[in-house]
Amino acid sequence: MSRVCISITVYGLVQGVGFRYYTQHLAKELGLEGYVRNLDDGSVEVVACGDTAQVEKLHAWLKQGGPHSARIKKVLIEPKPAEHLDFHGFSVRY
Repeated sequence: MSRVCISITVYGLVQGVGFRYYTQHLAKELGLEGYVRNLDDGSVEVVACGDTAQVEKLHAWLKQGGPHSARIKKVLIEPKPAEHLDFHGFSVRY
């Protein structure tokens, strides 16, 4: 099992719709570590680390639109060097 980390930025109607909390819930179910937070431009940043298959499941869910109340316009993904990131659990950052 290889550990990978990614940064995903989600654009659209993603703030004020419970997006961070749904993302946190799914990430915890998948056993991922990292965080989710709102950005000043109205997008949401997700940093997730864990097993490749589990990270891909989170990414697929985000691309499909996340929670029902969200409206996704664009999803950008960027790999992160796993050896430099050390998280304990998955949190919502403010």
